[in-house]
Amino acid sequence: MTGLALFPTVLVDIGGSLANIILAFLALRHAYQLMRRWPENVLWGYLFYTCLAIAAFSISRGVGHIVKQLLLMLGNGAIWSTLSPWSGGLNTLLMISVAAIALYYHKGVEAYEAIRNKTIKLKEANYRLKITAEELQALNLSLEEKVTARTMELSKSEKKFRHLFSASKDMVFFCDITQEVVDINESGSEMLGYEPNEPSLLNLGQIFHNRADLEFHHKTLKTAGYIKDMEVEFERKDGSVIYVLFSSTAVYNDKNELVGCAGIAKDMTRLKMMMEQLLANEKMASVGQMAAGVAHEINTPLGVILGYAQLMKDDFSEDSETYEGLEVIERQTKVSRKIVADLLKFSRQTESSRKNFNLNDVLEDVVAVTEHNLKLDHIQVFLHLAENLHDVVGDAEKLTQVIVNLVNNAHHAMESQGGGELHLGTIFDAAQGTITVEVRDTGQGIPKEVRAKIFDPFFTTKQVGKGTGLGLSVSYGIVQDHQGTIEVESPVQGIATDPSHPGTIFRLVFPSAEKTEPPIMAL
Repeated sequence: MTGLALFPTVLVDIGGSLANIILAFLALRHAYQLMRRWPENVLWGYLFYTCLAIAAFSISRGVGHIVKQLLLMLGNGAIWSTLSPWSGGLNTLLMISVAAIALYYHKGVEAYEAIRNKTIKLKEANYRLKITAEELQALNLSLEEKVTARTMELSKSEKKFRHLFSASKDMVFFCDITQEVVDINESGSEMLGYEPNEPSLLNLGQIFHNRADLEFHHKTLKTAGYIKDMEVEFERKDGSVIYVLFSSTAVYNDKNELVGCAGIAKDMTRLKMMMEQLLANEKMASVGQMAAGVAHEINTPLGVILGYAQLMKDDFSEDSETYEGLEVIERQTKVSRKIVADLLKFSRQTESSRKNFNLNDVLEDVVAVTEHNLKLDHIQVFLHLAENLHDVVGDAEKLTQVIVNLVNNAHHAMESQGGGELHLGTIFDAAQGTITVEVRDTGQGIPKEVRAKIFDPFFTTKQVGKGTGLGLSVSYGIVQDHQGTIEVESPVQGIATDPSHPGTIFRLVFPSAEKTEPPIMAL
């Protein structure tokens, strides 16, 4: 009865042991799958080993219970008494291992959390590094674009400046603190008479003709930082002087120290000559009106004196002293009348014929008449005649008189120096419809203080008895009558000449026959 009463208990014990073993292995299998899926997860590894220890404990304990019940049912309790201590000891060891794993669970969790936190921090750091790298890459791309854009802007600005520097028709230059010119454009080199690529280290002291202007420029740059529209004289390579309108700006470094200057100069030589010529024209106009009035007033009494002197000569014998005196009066009266005639020519009160003629023919005629005397004084004559030259309208004899007068003046300028060269030429400008006659000599030139007076009536630098001072005045009037202009340049610019013989050039500019305006009839 007792055995039958315990049978359910035994059966439950055996069934529970088997169930414990099965459930332990199912848990172990599940833990193994979790560990295989997330091998980096420490928790699943810890759980796997815990389940492994529990499964071992379940086998030991379950098998022990089953063997015990079977031995007792078969009446072999003595055998169980022998195995029981070993089974209990094994169960205790396995239970201790499970307890040890459970005991150090929190340590494993702490280690896992620490590793996990470090992993998270590393991921966050990697993420931030990635974001920073992307930002740096974007910044790098943006910086490259900005640098490229800025470089293009600087390149464009530099090209504009270089074009302005190179294409400017005015002189543009830069100099350092020692006043050495470190860069100058082609127009500046040409203005100063140098070749564009000529290796020549220029200094402002070589360019400024007057030392006082250079000192004023340097002092003004130091005090004001710039100088504007300063009228100065520059000296060319050949020693000739040009007039320029000069502006300069100081150049400073990062420490606000003066390190040099940038300057620009405009050649005003031709404009200055034109202004002087304009003033001379205005003066000549008033002088011409006065000369015409004086000539008419003087002509009548001179005619009376000449007539009476000639009549009185009939009353005296030719060998008498009175007759000789009357001849002197007659001769000097004729000289005076010639002067009056020149005055009338100068004031353009005499009539001129107006026909078409070629100025090349006029120059050839002048050379034919004057060449012999010029060669006697060792003066070589050179003709430079333009081909297909258009005609001009006017009086060929009067223009011949003008050119002969210029040739005579050149002759007088060179005979005292033992010879020289005389160049006569014509130039046709189809665009402007003008014809230019040039008469150039290699004489001593015309001093600056004399140039403004050469067209004044009765002004002459020749010795007494060698000129009346009306030659250029009359020539001026004749040229004006032909709707032309007359200019003088001395020393001659742009032509290599001996510094001791700078020479002079007269330019007569006339409209061609097609451009000539109809004459205005005098009332």
